[in-house]
Amino acid sequence: MYSNAVSKHKVLLLCIAFCGAILASTDDAKAFVLGMGDSHELGFLWPGLQKKSGVPNRATYVNRLLGMALGAINFANGKVYFRSNHVFKSLPAATQARNGSGRTINLGTGGLCAYLFATYNGYGSEVWYVGNLSGIVTIPFLASGHCLAGWTLFGTVGAGVPDGGVTVMLLGVALGVLALARRFLMR
Repeated sequence: MYSNAVSKHKVLLLCIAFCGAILASTDDAKAFVLGMGDSHELGFLWPGLQKKSGVPNRATYVNRLLGMALGAINFANGKVYFRSNHVFKSLPAATQARNGSGRTINLGTGGLCAYLFATYNGYGSEVWYVGNLSGIVTIPFLASGHCLAGWTLFGTVGAGVPDGGVTVMLLGVALGVLALARRFLMR
């Protein structure tokens, strides 16, 4: 009798350890730091935006950068655009914006957000491609001594429900553990 009770607990502990290992292996909690001129930079806009400049103007500015050649400098809409030399796999049009402030931004799961547009008072606006990132990102608070004024996060058309592969796997593991626990504990 006693050995049977011990084995039930060992199986239950093994299942709990397995679930913990599965949950610990997910990389959704990664934090990424973006910087001026780093490999995620899409471009730069000078001069910086005024507070009255709304989201539609920012989408226009991002989409203008998307249409430029690598390394190009362009003047339009009263702004000077500097396109980085970085090549990205795909650059969809900027839509579905969300504004915020602060250095830390939650992008959610990968593929829902495409561009991050940060404005620095009296300096300019930096645009990063974040379509290949997920989770928490941190942006610089200062750019050449000028403070961050705010940011706009752009999604893409058709961005909706993220891939549920990991979620379905975790649900299956949880149901399997419950079935094992029921089988061994209900004897």
